[in-house]
Amino acid sequence: MPDHTESQDVLVIERSFDAPVDVVWLMWTDPDHFKQWYGPNGAAIPSAQLDLQVGGTRRVCMEVATPNGPMRMWFIGEHREVVEHKRLVYTESMSDEHGNVLSAADMGMPAGHPTTTEVRVELEDLGARTKMVMTHVGIAGDSPGAAGWTMAFDKLGARLAARAVQ
Repeated sequence: MPDHTESQDVLVIERSFDAPVDVVWLMWTDPDHFKQWYGPNGAAIPSAQLDLQVGGTRRVCMEVATPNGPMRMWFIGEHREVVEHKRLVYTESMSDEHGNVLSAADMGMPAGHPTTTEVRVELEDLGARTKMVMTHVGIAGDSPGAAGWTMAFDKLGARLAARAVQ
């Protein structure tokens, strides 16, 4: 997925979760688990296809409420690294429902926003806990995307905490 727009923006979020690394890994890599926490508050993930191998594709649909009714946004990408329980790297681009990549301008994004970004998830096994560092290259720390990740990780933490109680 070529990207003709270079971005200097890098978002880094570090979190620790009260769950073993294999469970946190599953939350990122199993579509049914991923759909339960991904996206900002109020978003639903009606579809997540995650072909978990290097070169495998990702297709995710996010549905958000708007004053004009629900709006669906599609994201497509490719897995670049898959190291079980340690590291997941994938590209991400906005697309239409058929997987055709849309430019940032097509989506009304500000000038300079890259068409393709890269997400890196690094997990550190701390026994009953897991340290996660997520780096999203191409996303600014003060962007709506950064706020969305923060909300998503809050939901992920709550989901993992609820799992520990059950």
